Amino acid sequence: MTTFSKSASFNRRALSFGSPRVVRKSWVSQWFRVLVMIGSLLSFSLAIGCGSRYVFPGISQAFNGYRTSKLTNSTKSCNISNGRWIPDDSYPMYNASECPFTENGFNCLGNGRKDQAYLKWRWKPNNCDIPRFKVKDILEIFRSKRIVFVGDSMSRTQWESLICLLMTGVEDKTTVYEVNGNKITKRIRFLGVRFSTFNFTIEFFRSVFFVQHGWVPKHGPKRVRSTLKLDKLDEMSNKWVNSDILIFNTGHWWVPGKLFDT
Repeated sequence: MTTFSKSASFNRRALSFGSPRVVRKSWVSQWFRVLVMIGSLLSFSLAIGCGSRYVFPGISQAFNGYRTSKLTNSTKSCNISNGRWIPDDSYPMYNASECPFTENGFNCLGNGRKDQAYLKWRWKPNNCDIPRFKVKDILEIFRSKRIVFVGDSMSRTQWESLICLLMTGVEDKTTVYEVNGNKITKRIRFLGVRFSTFNFTIEFFRSVFFVQHGWVPKHGPKRVRSTLKLDKLDEMSNKWVNSDILIFNTGHWWVPGKLFDT
């Protein structure tokens, strides 16, 4: 009876403190999930970092020392993103209706808009001046280069606008063409326009997240429509690395509305 009483008392004390195995298992499970999340973020950062290591060094060579901004009030570097829009009657710098690479949906004048005041705005940084776009100079800077835009529809319209700007300095417009003979449309993931006289191309790759999309997990919640592989760049990323100038755009896709509601 004495032995039984001691055993029962010991069991009660053990139960009052909880099972060590259960506590350890719960603690390990929580930390495992945390480590998986941290590992995924680190893998994504590493993938982006490794990609930029190969694509961004070519930017300085492409511009060959050309300064994109001229300081007026300070000897410090100019932050061109800190500024405001100011009216400029010398704008616009091209007529969208005359550019064959403008999408119909973005050609406001061609679609009947009468006023043009919305076209007469120029970006002015607060502490410096951006040199005016000199098409002849830029055409020479881009000579024998490869310029690549990667992103969504915003990147595509920026790509279109740059092409239209450059075409104003090309005498024979037939020397500028889409490399595969495609029309400009959002349904194609790759578009490339070649300026044959200057031996350079300006390309666009549609990749809104820069990483690979995955299928819905087998037992995932019904609201999950797809997944993102944060440790793997887009399958097309191997086509970006040989570019001389690479422009990314993805920011507004990494918000709850885009990640979970689309």
